[in-house]
Amino acid sequence: MPKNTKSTNNNPEFEKLLNDNKYFQMPKVGDVVKGTVINASKNEVRIDINGVKTGVVRGRELYNESEEYGKLKPGDEVEATVIELENEKGEMDLSFRYAGQQKAWDYLRNLMASEEIISVKITDANKGGLMAKVGHTTGFLPVSQLIPEHYPRVEGGDKNKILEFLKKFVNQSLKVKVIDVDQKEDKLIVSEKAAWEEVQEKAVSKFKVGDKIKGKITAVTDFGAFVEFDDKMEGLIHISEIAWQRIDDPRDVVKIGDKIEAEIINIEGTKIFLSMKKLKEDPWKNIDKKYKVGDMVKGTVLKANPFGLFVELDRDIHGLAHISELSEKPVANLNEIAKSGDTLSFKIISIEPQHHRLGLSLKALKKPSPGKAKDDKEPSAKKAEEKNKKTKPEKHSVAKTAKNKEGREDAKIKIKTDKEEKPAKTKK
Repeated sequence: MPKNTKSTNNNPEFEKLLNDNKYFQMPKVGDVVKGTVINASKNEVRIDINGVKTGVVRGRELYNESEEYGKLKPGDEVEATVIELENEKGEMDLSFRYAGQQKAWDYLRNLMASEEIISVKITDANKGGLMAKVGHTTGFLPVSQLIPEHYPRVEGGDKNKILEFLKKFVNQSLKVKVIDVDQKEDKLIVSEKAAWEEVQEKAVSKFKVGDKIKGKITAVTDFGAFVEFDDKMEGLIHISEIAWQRIDDPRDVVKIGDKIEAEIINIEGTKIFLSMKKLKEDPWKNIDKKYKVGDMVKGTVLKANPFGLFVELDRDIHGLAHISELSEKPVANLNEIAKSGDTLSFKIISIEPQHHRLGLSLKALKKPSPGKAKDDKEPSAKKAEEKNKKTKPEKHSVAKTAKNKEGREDAKIKIKTDKEEKPAKTKK
């Protein structure tokens, strides 16, 4: 009988260890092992691997992407990755880096699944967004995922100005949600807007369509103006809802800092849409008291478009002179007809109050009025007619002359007859 068999029979505990396969399945390089911290310092951490082997984590292998390994103390249970089965001291070299990476990405995936709102520190900025630290992993916060208050509304989209605006967030903490995790691509995307919308949904629930609000203009764009009201609530006034008249640029009517009143006209999720013009009487409602089809009016050309001229009749009422109503001949260049700022006379040819439309015409001014009497002739035609009367005898003039002559002959016969019928005077 072999010697070791006899000794095994005398030591039941050792026999038990021999029969437990896990003690004979030594880990391989790359395996993740579990152990208990023996001692920990800034330079190295020594770990007991199930009482069979001692492992050590040192140098750069101490740095990891998981908060779990930041403050270790004796007795803590940890996981580490095997990078060398035996070093110069006969210990197993381990790494927190690789094990920490896996734990860090697992943590990020859990954050995305739970939709938990977390606080992150902004470490850097570029023209596309902000860099944020989630644990030890660097994530990206795109410009499109910033809340309205932090969005860089830079006129003209100047990228250098956008970068300058974003840099002010470096070293600040923002509330975000993890919205995309891809370990293979080493991609982590976070969103401030997603976190804000969750809070916003609760705040929006207390408002309804038709509510009146008072707020301050915080930004003006080509398509409208943003208004801050209540407690950090924000709504959008579209360019078409700023005023009843046609507006080309919202900046002509409102500016940042203006205090305004508006009405909520729509709520879509966390987006609130406002209207300033709803709080003012519609000037088109009683337009028939000011203008009628057929009226000759003066207007100022606001803008020339390929399809015609936009004309201001007064502060509230604007009309359109379509290109087909500018001249009898085809118009190749509108600037030959009029340009912005010109004041011209027009004829109103249509009014549609319900659609806020008023049609104007230049060429209609040159046409005779539809209600003109037939005998209302031009002066030149009248002169020609009078001349014809002088040169041409009337058709009945011959008959009239004959009749007059006949009348004179009858008169002579009558006189003669009267003389013959008189009795002759007798001589005494």
